[in-house]
Amino acid sequence: MQNLTLTWQSAGGAAVALYGGSYAAARVRRGAVAAVLREAGTLLALFALWQLVGSLSLMSTEHALDRASWIHRTEVALGLPDEVAWQEAVTPYPVLVRLANYYYAAMHFTVMIALLVWVFLRHRRRYAWVRTTVVITTAVCLAVQFIPVAPPRMLPQEGFVDVAAEYGQSVYGGTVGGMVKAAQLSAMPSVHVAWCVLVAVAVIKVSTSSLRWLVVLHPVLTVTVVVVTANHFWADGLVAVAILLLAYAAQAYAARRRAGRAAEVRSADEPDRVATGG
Repeated sequence: MQNLTLTWQSAGGAAVALYGGSYAAARVRRGAVAAVLREAGTLLALFALWQLVGSLSLMSTEHALDRASWIHRTEVALGLPDEVAWQEAVTPYPVLVRLANYYYAAMHFTVMIALLVWVFLRHRRRYAWVRTTVVITTAVCLAVQFIPVAPPRMLPQEGFVDVAAEYGQSVYGGTVGGMVKAAQLSAMPSVHVAWCVLVAVAVIKVSTSSLRWLVVLHPVLTVTVVVVTANHFWADGLVAVAILLLAYAAQAYAARRRAGRAAEVRSADEPDRVATGG
């Protein structure tokens, strides 16, 4: 299956085109259009950087496989549900497997873009919060992913099956000279899980519609899909959610600091206003 995610080249080229469009729109005094194009270009540029860094190196699978095996053993020892059993419950149904593979390949990026467009156009005051959360979370996930960890599908000895490869739907390339592409060894943490939870939190917090809770289906489906396709362990998702919570905490702390400084400025200005009768 063709990779439904943009490559760094196509994302970078699109970002340049969007920046050019933003500049042109600003020149003809189309401020709203320029802002939309500029934000879209910024997000695609960040995405291109993420894709580029993830594809820069080739590395051996040896330690990545060891780490994946350790994660699986630890999860079993802790009593977490065995991902193998979840996958075995779905593999007898080819339609479900194919749908899961498509969902894994396309929906994380598509839904995230839809969220950012919706917040930008309908809830502009909350956009900076959502965008900053995306940037912080993705950046930290990328930093952690420099430590290679193989996905469960690379552990057939544990009972896992690479269902995307079996159905010709894999979005990952093969090996190069016996080496595995770095992007395939970036299972920990799961950006899919981080993004889907981020989307749900943003919609629930920003929207006032009574239907907003339906967005919870997206993280439920995503977590199920990444497990049954053997692309991630439970631990990959748990670490991703922890990173997302840290991003929220960092922004809340920064907001309190800004509010504190603003209060100090107001307090400092108060004597001057009293002295001048203001």
